Amino acid sequence: MSVLSGSPAPRESVPPGGPRPAGGFLSTTAGILTAAVLANLLWGSAPAFIKLGYEAFGIAAEDVMSKILFAGLRFTLAGFLALLSGSLLHRRALLPKRGSGGMILVLALLQTAFQYFFYYIGLSHTAGYKAALISPTSTFFALLFAALVFRQEKLTPQKVLGCLIGFAGVVLVSLSGQSGGGVRLDGEGFILLSSVCGGCGSVLMNRYSAREDPIVLCGWGFVTGGAMMIAVGLAGGGRLAAASASAWPIMIYLGFLSAVAYSLWSMLLQRHPVSRVVVFSFLNPVFGVVLSAVLLDEFSTLNVPRCLLAMALVFLGVRIVNRPERHRKAHAA
Repeated sequence: MSVLSGSPAPRESVPPGGPRPAGGFLSTTAGILTAAVLANLLWGSAPAFIKLGYEAFGIAAEDVMSKILFAGLRFTLAGFLALLSGSLLHRRALLPKRGSGGMILVLALLQTAFQYFFYYIGLSHTAGYKAALISPTSTFFALLFAALVFRQEKLTPQKVLGCLIGFAGVVLVSLSGQSGGGVRLDGEGFILLSSVCGGCGSVLMNRYSAREDPIVLCGWGFVTGGAMMIAVGLAGGGRLAAASASAWPIMIYLGFLSAVAYSLWSMLLQRHPVSRVVVFSFLNPVFGVVLSAVLLDEFSTLNVPRCLLAMALVFLGVRIVNRPERHRKAHAA
């Protein structure tokens, strides 16, 4: 997964199982526009709805175990929905291949349990719009892990520049807010740690999906990681009791958005070159900032000029990092 909480790592290679499928609405220009915008709109709405979910379930800021339980239920539901939609799409039950258990366990720990432990705790201690702008740094961390740890990618000067520009945007948005705002380790710091986990998970997903269907990995990873979080939350005394009628509808929506957005993104990556799909990921923080400001009434703490500049820096950094190598060579020729 890369730029959004839950989006799969882009791949230039042909997906496992054969060439990109041809035909169908998603293979058209209108199809890629509709699906990519919808996926990023869903992902962008997540920070606001998680915060609304805390209120609907009456989860206090210091109630860590209930937040872990909340996250566990969401991703268990998302995993089952992703597997169900994938099974309907493939017209067969999506079960792991023999030998895939270890890969699923690693992804469950890294991309679900650890990533969303930090994200859910951090989100309760920072503004939703800040989380929406910090989360795309998972793209930069994915590049660093791929280059420095797994040796899958070359860390070119242009990619280093993209990372530096993107992180400048993160620093800027972390300092934005009323009277300059502030930075908390268990707020903006935890959102950044969540992005580190997501970036590393993206690289592993890229490697593992050469041997297993990415929807199988994601779906079963969500189910396994979600079950771990449920167990930890319950063992630690976490409880969920609806404090308003919107509580369970919000939970269902959060599970639905992860399953649908991931499925749409995966199908687009099967049908189109990565460079054509990944550009739409820039919409994620736009939707996140706008929806958080509207749904959470964060206008009073939103430093609009600084936020717009931070957004532009993050967009530019992600664009530089994701620009295909062959395009750069073509321009240089």
